Amino acid sequence: MPLLNKNHSALLVLEDGSFFEGFAFAGCGETMGEVVFNTGMTGYQEVLTDPSYKGQIVLMTYPLIGNYGINDEDMESAGIYLEGFVVREYQPNPSNWRMRQNLKSFLEDQGKIGLEGIDTRALTRRLRISGAMKGIISTETKDIAALLTKIRAYPGLVGRDLVWEVSCPKPYLWKKGAPHSGKIPDKKPGKKLRVVVLDCGVKYNILRLLEKNGCEVIVVPAVASGSDILAYHPDGVMLSNGPGDPAALPYIVETARSLVGKLPVFGICLGQQIIGQAVGGFTEKLKFGHHGINQPVKNLKSGRIEITSQNHGFVVVPASVEKIAVNTHSNLNDNTSEGLQMPKTMSVQYHPEAAPGPHDSEYLFLQFVQMIKEEKEKLS
Repeated sequence: MPLLNKNHSALLVLEDGSFFEGFAFAGCGETMGEVVFNTGMTGYQEVLTDPSYKGQIVLMTYPLIGNYGINDEDMESAGIYLEGFVVREYQPNPSNWRMRQNLKSFLEDQGKIGLEGIDTRALTRRLRISGAMKGIISTETKDIAALLTKIRAYPGLVGRDLVWEVSCPKPYLWKKGAPHSGKIPDKKPGKKLRVVVLDCGVKYNILRLLEKNGCEVIVVPAVASGSDILAYHPDGVMLSNGPGDPAALPYIVETARSLVGKLPVFGICLGQQIIGQAVGGFTEKLKFGHHGINQPVKNLKSGRIEITSQNHGFVVVPASVEKIAVNTHSNLNDNTSEGLQMPKTMSVQYHPEAAPGPHDSEYLFLQFVQMIKEEKEKLS
């Protein structure tokens, strides 16, 4: 048994009545969310700052977390969006030349609870067998019955629109690796391609890679309409990742419907689910989702296997779009759809921007840029 940072004893109670006792190494109070597990051995900072985890309590299966602290370069958003963080053992004395603070202070600065000392293997096995479950972390009471009543009344993720809680409040320009709040130019500079990103909870590395591939990047709120987006005269549109139930986002689906087929569109994660619905398909919830940096995906066109970074609990049902879209990628663990393609439109269910994770799929950004260039040549 490792030495624990016994700041506050804490309980994690699941909706099935099971519970786990540990200690809060960061924060105190109570928090609720859907409990999911992430299999990444590294990248906890990127996990913490991924807006797609809004509404979820994340359990890391790797047993030692915090050993390299927190740095400025690996932020994937402006803050932490998940509801709680669960680890086997927290490392309170990190060491890394880029480190600016430790994990404990980072969580507490954002008002989040970090739980350690529970049997994370047992909890992971329970979630694999029973599926993702609602859970509550509390440092305030050991009354399991009272906590169980609270968590069973919690609405969970199905049917909830969480995008509005993570999307940017107003449009901005992404420039030189950071958001810029100044006036967005009416015309794009030089020969750069202008891409408008619909922010449903976008990760910064998506924006970094678009810029790296020669794009001027404008980010707009998820409530932007198709006409709002077209008013920027984009060469292409990116539909980003994001949290919650894709079936609860009819306004974003309508926006996508007004764009698909008109100009090049690239959807990532939630973006694929939005595109699937926009062309008449539907989505379903996975048992425990895909969360980690080691998911094998087969490119059905090339036959190449890609090891991918993933974070989603819903997928497009392939049969619902089979007459409209070509299924381009498949998950080798459960055969779920990982990619769709239509004229002027491409999407993947996984995260080709990685951060963290392998860079096997970074070529998709170049493929999107090439699609934009080909469409521009047709119009010239």
